[in-house]
Amino acid sequence: MSEGLLESLTASSLVSARRQLRLDAIGAAGLPSPRSERWKYTSLRALARRSFEAATPLLDLPGGAELLADIPAPRLVFVQGAFSAQHSNLEGLLPGVSFSTQSLQPDSIRDADAETEAGSDSPPLPDEVFAELGRVLAQCGARLHVETGLDATAQPLHLVQIGTPASSAQAWHLLHAVHIAAGARALLVEHHLDCGEHAHLVNQEVHVAVAEGAQFTHVRVQACSSQTTSLLRTVATVDAGAQYRRLDLETGAALSRHELDIDLVGKGASVRANGLQLARARTHLDTRLQVRHVARDTTCDLAWRGVADGRGRVVLRGGIRIEAGADGSDARLSSRNLLLSDRAEIDAQPVLEIHADEVKAAHGATVGGIDTEALFYLRTRGLPEQEARRILMVSFARQPLALIDDVDVRAKLSARLDAVLGNL
Repeated sequence: MSEGLLESLTASSLVSARRQLRLDAIGAAGLPSPRSERWKYTSLRALARRSFEAATPLLDLPGGAELLADIPAPRLVFVQGAFSAQHSNLEGLLPGVSFSTQSLQPDSIRDADAETEAGSDSPPLPDEVFAELGRVLAQCGARLHVETGLDATAQPLHLVQIGTPASSAQAWHLLHAVHIAAGARALLVEHHLDCGEHAHLVNQEVHVAVAEGAQFTHVRVQACSSQTTSLLRTVATVDAGAQYRRLDLETGAALSRHELDIDLVGKGASVRANGLQLARARTHLDTRLQVRHVARDTTCDLAWRGVADGRGRVVLRGGIRIEAGADGSDARLSSRNLLLSDRAEIDAQPVLEIHADEVKAAHGATVGGIDTEALFYLRTRGLPEQEARRILMVSFARQPLALIDDVDVRAKLSARLDAVLGNL
């Protein structure tokens, strides 16, 4: 293995002998190559030449109070990949809501179940290398459980992950678990933030289970610094009659890769997911969606928007697969994209696979610049060109936020987005 990246990430002294064997196998498998279909639009050559040290937990967070000022309790905060009790605040947590940290390693039970938790003895696939690394190296994460029938939507929960500058590039891995029990309702906001510029690597995996008849709204805000590498996989299962509502707002990082895999496993399960990818300067934002309709009468509605300025690049692979037997499924995917620079790039790839009868399915993707007719209309009303462009950009970018019912959460997301758009 020649990659400096994997050499540094797999050189861990914190794992059992069984897990070290898995790390050795991951290192031997190597990184995804440009020939991999799953990594076709995201090159890892520059990242492969870098090396990272294991993250050092911080007791203090310079500028943390200002960064957390608009994030109310209940909140769990992780700094440099470690839980920060000092900055977390669980006051007023509703009875029936368990929102806590989970220790993953060292853990005798976890190590004993190495086949399940750390992977089987089969060689790891290069496409899965970061997920494999996280399962072996993650030492902690968050765990959310909402009890059966409880409506907790009036109290949004906040999971905050913060990176800070350090003398060297660091890497950390986190595993989070969310379980919304039958008939329960909840709202979780993930914040991926940085307190100053740094070039760290953040590797995370989130497992979501939405039980029968439950409703879960899941918001993710990725606003990392301009040099950060952010790698995330979200795996969700949605049971019979359950609803999974999701919003992804991406405005930062040098390289951000999000794999969102959703399985609709129960009759009548549904997912509605909106996303905005806003790439500036040399930012590279890659989102890979995969929704599987497994049961009958399931529904998915995916609406993603991309904005690319400077030399930014937006990549969206939107995959929907309707399995045999999933009759009555209704699947829709929309990808609308706005190019603001002739040096920017947007790659939209909708993919639809149907293996069932009596289904409804549609997908579409568009890429273009500012609507010249709309711009002309605003100019005729006396608006300067720059202000008219700003209005059109804000209107285009804000649309995905309409999915969020909570007024306060939506207002804070709008304010954050407006601040970013003001710098374009």
